[in-house]
Amino acid sequence: MRSVRVAMRGLLVAAMVVGCAGLAREAHAAKGPVKVFILAGQSNMEGKAQIVLLEHQIKAPETKALFAHLHKDGKWVVRDDVWINFLNRKGNLTVGFGSPGRIGPELEFGNAVGDHFEEQVLIIKTAWGGKSLGRDFRPPSSGLPSDEKLQAILTKTNESNRRRKRPEVSLDDVKAGYGKFYRDMMAEVETCLKELKTRFPDYAGQGYEIAGFVWFQGWNDMFDTDFAAGYATHMANFIRDVRKDLKAPKLPFVIGVMGHNGPKPASGNMAKIKEAQASMGAIPEFKGNVAIVQTDQFWDLEADAVYRKGWSKHLEEWKKVGSDRPYHYLGSAKFFTRVGTAFGKAMLALHAKRQ
Repeated sequence: MRSVRVAMRGLLVAAMVVGCAGLAREAHAAKGPVKVFILAGQSNMEGKAQIVLLEHQIKAPETKALFAHLHKDGKWVVRDDVWINFLNRKGNLTVGFGSPGRIGPELEFGNAVGDHFEEQVLIIKTAWGGKSLGRDFRPPSSGLPSDEKLQAILTKTNESNRRRKRPEVSLDDVKAGYGKFYRDMMAEVETCLKELKTRFPDYAGQGYEIAGFVWFQGWNDMFDTDFAAGYATHMANFIRDVRKDLKAPKLPFVIGVMGHNGPKPASGNMAKIKEAQASMGAIPEFKGNVAIVQTDQFWDLEADAVYRKGWSKHLEEWKKVGSDRPYHYLGSAKFFTRVGTAFGKAMLALHAKRQ
């Protein structure tokens, strides 16, 4: 009899757990459509702060307050009210959705919007390292470069391929590279939304609303004069095309202005790209629906100081503050945490203007 009572208690507990999970799903469904936010860009949108660094800083007296909300009872906090899909990875929001073993802006962005909205939140992140706006993410309305430039690229590419004993490419191959990652980005968003129930079994059929877009990119365009000169045109076209393709004419759009210079004045092509990114907020049709976040203000001065005096010669000190190169914002957990929060606050400010 005792074994029967124990078994019955087990079944009752299991039923209660299932019932509570079902009630949680129904509660989210009752609150309205899933709020969908798209995060896109290159390696720094992927995220380059190593979790091992975060594990140190979450305990260090000088930094633990900044990260305290990410950890509870010795475990990383996992949010079931915020889902995330980053290419081949998906789940409830927690650490580890940057590059493998790392975090990026998605973590604190997700915490900011998740704390604000009663509805279920979904982050779709589409980011690939080493990608330009001038070619890889080139929006459809920017068209292709001139025939003369395309031919020059073809010639240069095949000269390089011959030296490396690689197959030659055609003019069509060169053309296909333009906008490839814009198309991949839109395809990933479309597929994720079509497969919501498959990717996120707790989805209760409440529908979705594409609620915002965050862009963080710029580095690779510095190395092509035409890309740097045309960045403002491509960025404006990108915003318009994304809104058109997503059928969201006034989609709130946050742009993270590249900040690799930190507190130092930018120069050359970096300055041109920063100015182009920041200029989007002044375009009349974008006023009130595009927000600009200056990311240089979040540069980690402590990590920078250790890096500059020779990180490899001060390895133990470096491991406590940084985890990557300056072009990845030193792999600073403080940087990626603060920039993610800033993106979230900027997005919520845009939403407040819509009410």
